[in-house]
Amino acid sequence: MPGRTLISIVEDDQPFRESMRKLITSLGYTVEAFPSAANFLESPLLAATACLVADVQMPGMTGVELHRKLLEAGCAIPTILVTAYPDEIVRNRALKNGVVCYHLQAGG
Repeated sequence: MPGRTLISIVEDDQPFRESMRKLITSLGYTVEAFPSAANFLESPLLAATACLVADVQMPGMTGVELHRKLLEAGCAIPTILVTAYPDEIVRNRALKNGVVCYHLQAGG
């Protein structure tokens, strides 16, 4: 049942973060949004997260680095990466390392 599934969004761009939060909430999911990878990693909701949607390009720690850090910690959260700046090398590496989806967001 979607209402019990927590989806966490990590996105440094506030308008896009809020837009994604509203969209996913409208689909019936519980959503928490974080402005940085560090904020997400410090959150008590990390263990409850069923799916992670993260931006590839963020200051501090990228979405790819966040995914890798989670895997190294034994926390294999299904991850969707979004970016306005596609890079085939980054995409291929991310998918090879277990990212579920690497999506180009429009209007970057």
